[in-house]
Amino acid sequence: MKVNLKKLKEQVIVITGASSGIGLVTARMAAKEGAKLVLVARSEDALRQLTSELKSQNAQATYLVADVSKQEEAQRIAQVAKEQFGGFDTWINNAGVSMYGKVEEQSVEDMRQLFEINFWGLVYGSLEAVKHLKQQGGALINVGSVLSDVTAVLQTMYSSSKHAVKGFTDGLRMELQMEDAPVSVTLIQPAAIDTPYPLHAKNYMDKVPKHAPPAYAPETVARAILKCAVAPARNVEVGGASKLFKGMEEWTPTLLDKFMETSFSEMSKSDQPARQNHKSGLYQGVGELKERGNYPGHTREVSTYTQARLHPAITAAIVAGAGVAVAALARGRNKDSKASTPQRSTKSARNATAASATKHSPAMPESGPTVTPV
Repeated sequence: MKVNLKKLKEQVIVITGASSGIGLVTARMAAKEGAKLVLVARSEDALRQLTSELKSQNAQATYLVADVSKQEEAQRIAQVAKEQFGGFDTWINNAGVSMYGKVEEQSVEDMRQLFEINFWGLVYGSLEAVKHLKQQGGALINVGSVLSDVTAVLQTMYSSSKHAVKGFTDGLRMELQMEDAPVSVTLIQPAAIDTPYPLHAKNYMDKVPKHAPPAYAPETVARAILKCAVAPARNVEVGGASKLFKGMEEWTPTLLDKFMETSFSEMSKSDQPARQNHKSGLYQGVGELKERGNYPGHTREVSTYTQARLHPAITAAIVAGAGVAVAALARGRNKDSKASTPQRSTKSARNATAASATKHSPAMPESGPTVTPV
């Protein structure tokens, strides 16, 4: 069955983890496009402020304080969406938390809690969303990570939970396709994103965690999410670094391991000593309506690689246009060269033209330019 998705201005969108980072940016972007929003997180003050902010801009939004790790909360989210807006068209499972440190030093209780939020919270939300979307159609968008395919040293349990998210999302998608259900299921796989994510994590290290470079702006993920809300996609990698790491995992896994052990582990630590009694998002809401985090380097505001994935027709047109321009430039130079060459034998003229082109034209690589995805 073909999946028909509405325009954003016609949609009701549920967003979990809406009080900071990717969820917050996605909510603000969706509101500007005219979508009605059901905002979900554990931080009531942040949700109240965000809802008030969006309503002051003539957006329609409501919020719900909920803990996604509890199945009955997912049911309550769906109920609120039905009561306020008659249902929903897109459900975005974005809530999540990380944990930094050596896995042998972490408590099993913390490990289980991380899975309750990152994996089981997404499972509960997905099942509740699909129950509704199978009736009228729509999109389920699960936020995974590049770490759904690769494991980051010092974030072993987070990586494990995101591997599980990918496995569940892929399996659910196939089952829905077997039923010809009118539901688009997308896995979003961001690289490092400059959000408060490291600051909200449970930290076992002696330094405050931070993202290893390169880091991308949360807007790059929000744009990908909202694109998938209107155009079905299987999975979308956000940031060329995501594709690079996945390629290394497939083709040079030993080299990737060595990079993680010798470089990535140190890149994940800031210069600031760990804060005592720091409240993490593992057991409580810590959202403060902050979009960006503590990444110290240059944040990449746009991912050329992801734009090309999401807009292949436009990218092809740009490449084709560039090819036409280069061809026209080459023809123009060739004409100029011929016009300035005195009449002589045909063989001599060809030799002179070739010599002129070699002398005055820039060298072109045989296989074309190499583009590094970012």
